[in-house]
Amino acid sequence: MKLMIASDLHGSAHYAGKLLERFHEEKPDRLLLLGDLLYHGPRNTLPKDYDCMAAAEKLNSIKDRILAVRGNCDCEVDQMVLEFPILADYALLEWGGLTLYATHGHVWNEENLPPMAAGTVLLNGHFHVPVCREHEGYLYLNPGSTSIPKEDSVGSYLVLEDRTFTWKDMDGAAYRSHTVR
Repeated sequence: MKLMIASDLHGSAHYAGKLLERFHEEKPDRLLLLGDLLYHGPRNTLPKDYDCMAAAEKLNSIKDRILAVRGNCDCEVDQMVLEFPILADYALLEWGGLTLYATHGHVWNEENLPPMAAGTVLLNGHFHVPVCREHEGYLYLNPGSTSIPKEDSVGSYLVLEDRTFTWKDMDGAAYRSHTVR
């Protein structure tokens, strides 16, 4: 089983297209989106080719393969143009023997833990920086932002396969991995 994880697209038609290219290349079972799909937010610069409707159209083309949670920039109006649910604050998944707590990060994160069992992998977007930190009782991961990376990071996404998380840039080149034992 293979899961692709991405966050913080922020309405970029360009990066929605790149994400779909990677999706078709990676051939995952599902794409898990950690929020902030269409709107760029007032604190972010406009991403390349900012076009919410074109980004929505690209994502809708694989609607049956997407799992998504709500980001702080996502709202009911976004749900009107997206053909898959995006308004859940979190998703709890069992994937390949791992328990994944997926949320955007603006509420539940390393500083404010959600109620979760020991051994859970906490997945957040929101901060636009790829992260992997082991804590007592849980693993924290952030795929980074596909379209507006911060702190000298590059646009990126995660792939989970055989208990290994691999960070890849938006051209599909792997640059970091972490295996959960």
